[in-house]
Amino acid sequence: MKPCTPGFAFHVVARDGCARRAILETPHAHVDTPTFMPVGTQGSVKTLTPDEVASTGARIVLGNTYHLMLRPGADIVAALGGLHDFARWPHAMLTDSGGFQAYSLRDRGVSRGADRARVDEAEEGFAFRSHIDGSSHMLTPEAAVRVQGQLGADIQMQLDVCPEGGAERSVVEAAVCRTTRWAKRALSEPRPGGQALFGIVQGACFVDLRQAHASELGELPFDGLAVGGFSVGEPIERMHEALTEVVPALDPERPRYLMGVGSPRDIVLGIAAGIDMFDCVMPTRNARNGQAFTRFGRITIKNARWQRDPRPIDEQCQCLCCVNGFSRGYLRHLYLTGEILSLRLLSLHNLHWYGELTRGAREAIAVGRFASWAHQVLSSMSGDDALDDPT
Repeated sequence: MKPCTPGFAFHVVARDGCARRAILETPHAHVDTPTFMPVGTQGSVKTLTPDEVASTGARIVLGNTYHLMLRPGADIVAALGGLHDFARWPHAMLTDSGGFQAYSLRDRGVSRGADRARVDEAEEGFAFRSHIDGSSHMLTPEAAVRVQGQLGADIQMQLDVCPEGGAERSVVEAAVCRTTRWAKRALSEPRPGGQALFGIVQGACFVDLRQAHASELGELPFDGLAVGGFSVGEPIERMHEALTEVVPALDPERPRYLMGVGSPRDIVLGIAAGIDMFDCVMPTRNARNGQAFTRFGRITIKNARWQRDPRPIDEQCQCLCCVNGFSRGYLRHLYLTGEILSLRLLSLHNLHWYGELTRGAREAIAVGRFASWAHQVLSSMSGDDALDDPT
């Protein structure tokens, strides 16, 4: 069944193997894919202004439904014009359903013992207690659609069930079946015009379950299909193996989104498998931990080897940090002295680097050179686990 959300469309303009270049049309922006979505958990990409985020090439960001529904509250966001006006972000925006956070933050309550925050998984939805104040809440598939409707993002995500990494097949099968039932409930709930809704394919590393689930959700009128439940504890190589078999089962006429997975290597291999959209906290979280991404691998800026280094993070980078000549030695000084400027500059650089990575992929796909481009990128980075570049 074809989706028909007004103001939303997806057009593939080039293919190279399984990799593809496309245009994602939303009411607020046309987004070139493959694309990386910076994460704005609380309605803000940490340490950066919206203009700074846009300067990195980003044209779509992600907001966190769980956090925003608890604080300041979806009704307040709606009263202040929705997330676009509230956060002063004029481009496209996607919100998750909040289910993963409701589950994963169950042990971060305000008190101990029996009063500790918890989540109960039942057919109706997730009953949980806020990690902020311990208040009780119920998140159902319908409520997730209503809350995201108030937030006003261009793309909503259905409420799904994400089994823990290493879960037994019977547990994963139950999660898949419940996610399908919740998908139908989410689609039945009215949402504001112009808001697209994506379904989420589950199945852990059981390829047959994922393929069957992709086919099942593909029969429903979702505007896009996401692959969820990866990077939750399974071996990373097993994830990549599964992606090569699962992604081709997703409807090729709709955008494909790999949720919460985003090392540079993951992105390159995900694009090779046919993924269009990625999100991850890695570029900004690593920046706050003093790490910068380069074409050689990762630099840990606090290391003593950079103390007298006059070079920018990456001499070929065109981000505001590098073109303005902030040296590795200066950035190390800022980081070690706790200056906020270090976090801002490193975040700007990392997001720009991720933007350039996906832009390079798009250009390579357009001219039929993706395989050689991917090989060169992966080889030059010396692997994502390299903590310092070799220069």
